[in-house]
Amino acid sequence: MGDQRAALFAEPSAGGRVRCRLCPRACNIPTGKAGFCVVRRNVGGTLVLAAWGRPASVHVDPIEKKPLYHYLPGTTSLSLGTVGCSLACRFCQNWTLSRARDLGDTREEPILPPERLVALAMRHGSPSISFTYNEPSILAEYILDTAEIARPRGVGIVMVTNGYITREAARVLYPSVDAANVDLKAFSDEFYRKHCSGRLAPVLDALVEARAAGVHVEVTTLLIPGLNTDPDSIRAEAEWIRDHLGADTPLHFSAFHPDYRMTDRPRTPPETLRMARTTALQAGLKYVYEGNVQSDASHTLCPSCGRWLIRRSWFDVTADRLGPDGRCACGEAIPVLREPVRDDRLNPCRPGG
Repeated sequence: MGDQRAALFAEPSAGGRVRCRLCPRACNIPTGKAGFCVVRRNVGGTLVLAAWGRPASVHVDPIEKKPLYHYLPGTTSLSLGTVGCSLACRFCQNWTLSRARDLGDTREEPILPPERLVALAMRHGSPSISFTYNEPSILAEYILDTAEIARPRGVGIVMVTNGYITREAARVLYPSVDAANVDLKAFSDEFYRKHCSGRLAPVLDALVEARAAGVHVEVTTLLIPGLNTDPDSIRAEAEWIRDHLGADTPLHFSAFHPDYRMTDRPRTPPETLRMARTTALQAGLKYVYEGNVQSDASHTLCPSCGRWLIRRSWFDVTADRLGPDGRCACGEAIPVLREPVRDDRLNPCRPGG
């Protein structure tokens, strides 16, 4: 098996196959083959994470690029991704990684095992490590191993995720995660089935599990003209977030540009972003942002008095006047996290932990 990491969330199946229980697809994987995600493989009857320690892309990014606006604003995050994904979105804007089918030579030594990954983050002065670019949940074991080293050293763990994960796996993985931006593609099961080869319900379940685990959660919806921009659907999404995650959950509406297998749709016009933001605010959410555009709707405002607290230009924080006590001058408490790691630094839910 070499350096490939034995995977969790697996059970033996007939004929040497292995059933993967990480995501709702429940791939039944023959010997020598990989699941839908590409990185979880059956090697001699054992499920392994072939991409463990082998990122395809590593950068130091502003945390605002994730986007996370209420977690360590103005800091950088060591960001990495591999290939593969648990969904197949026709509009994927990172498709060169998510839809890549080749891991390269998996016999090579891991490029960035957790110890080196944490050391690299600390060397660059990044208080967090972000698993991003492709779908991070398919790297669950890599994330867990990294968190075990990073969090006691004060380095936070971030996921930028599609939320396509089973409740069983979420309850193991999410307690080791400090912050997550969950990409809610649309508030429509039909949209998920037609455009993502997935389902909506597991994503909603994952959002609830993340919040229950104490993860700082922000939500992003990429607005694709004519597909998920109906005001009633946007209102329903905002109301669901309000009722199940809380009115203080940040929601980001991002502008679409034609890409991958969806080049027949126009870019999202600014008025669509404004409509969606207004609708979500009227539904009771306190912090709603516009992304992928230069907009005053990228600033954090006090929901009580309306004054600006954190100003942004694209991914840069240009001014921050939120008080050290986390309150606006009017006294309103603003849910912005300044510490990278939650108090519960160890994961009591991890098997063998």
